[in-house]
Amino acid sequence: MAEGSDSKSAEDRAASRRQSEANRKLKYISLAVLVVQNASLILSIRYVRTLPGDRFYTTSAVVMAEILKVLTCLLIILLQKRCNVKETLFFLLDSIVFQYKDTLKLAVPSLIYTLQNNLQYVAISNLPAATFQVTYQLKILTTALFSVLMLRKSLSRVQWVSLLLLFAGVAVVQVQQEGNKEASVSNSANQNYMVGLVAVVISCLSSGFAGVYFEKILKGSSASVWVRNVQLGVFGTALGTLGLWWNDGAAIAERGFLFGYTPMVWCVIFNQAFGGLLVAVVVKYADNILKGFATSFSIIVSTIMSIYLFAFHVDLLFTAGAGLVIGAVYMYSLPKPAGGGGGGGGGRGGSSSLTSSSSSSSPNGGSEMEAFLPKSVLVK
Repeated sequence: MAEGSDSKSAEDRAASRRQSEANRKLKYISLAVLVVQNASLILSIRYVRTLPGDRFYTTSAVVMAEILKVLTCLLIILLQKRCNVKETLFFLLDSIVFQYKDTLKLAVPSLIYTLQNNLQYVAISNLPAATFQVTYQLKILTTALFSVLMLRKSLSRVQWVSLLLLFAGVAVVQVQQEGNKEASVSNSANQNYMVGLVAVVISCLSSGFAGVYFEKILKGSSASVWVRNVQLGVFGTALGTLGLWWNDGAAIAERGFLFGYTPMVWCVIFNQAFGGLLVAVVVKYADNILKGFATSFSIIVSTIMSIYLFAFHVDLLFTAGAGLVIGAVYMYSLPKPAGGGGGGGGGRGGSSSLTSSSSSSSPNGGSEMEAFLPKSVLVK
């Protein structure tokens, strides 16, 4: 009897060790995916937007990414329904048309996300990739502030300090870029540093608001992430097409929707469309600390690659600013001490942590995922 009990206990321990090892491997895979996605998308967009020759229309790239994302999610839903087309159609009809009030809730975040996608192209086209990557971390600050104001969540003292360091680090980088922009950006007539800076700041504000609003309206929702992406994608495609017609309609009518598309441009679009879906799959294995570390590491990767790809100049001031941002991102991702630790953001959420509650309150990870991943990475 005792031998049987010991044998079962040994098997349980072995199974537990195997599970622990598997989870550890999944965490490392998640880290690699998040870093590659964060860095590669920004670097590849910067690369294709600075190549000589015909430039593709960014509005068409945004629409194409939305179409591919919707088609992919529809395929995943079809597979979940065991390739039963009739059942899939009835399911989509019920989820999107009959529950139209739920679908209409996503019109606002979809509009913001579409604007944000276009602004990211503008920003990366006018800013060095490393500068964009550092500055774009302001979305953590805007997400935190909107969470405090709209969701009444609280921040720990460490998080407030990290936000101050984040702002300081971004400010230092801007001072450094102001001194070097003649060499780094103004050497091209097609680039404007101030336009890029304004675009990334507006993108950060819209990112913070959209993530928190998305979480607020979807609390308690049972819809899957794939259905949400279809709903958002329908609005995103329609709004993106409207923006395309407004901004580039005449030129696209003359030259075609796919004008300027090269294999590298297609890689950017596929990265934007499918990268976010891939992240949605692996992000559940990554805790807040790992996501914060991935974001920090992707800044380092972007900076190093920018030196080799774009002859980006890194001096002491940029290093100091980027170091502050990296440290702030990591500090912000640390778990909140038990008991809520003071310095709260006011309101009812005294015991709720911004970094611990977001992921469980919405199907997509809500504002928490938005805080660490760019919109193009985030599955909407």
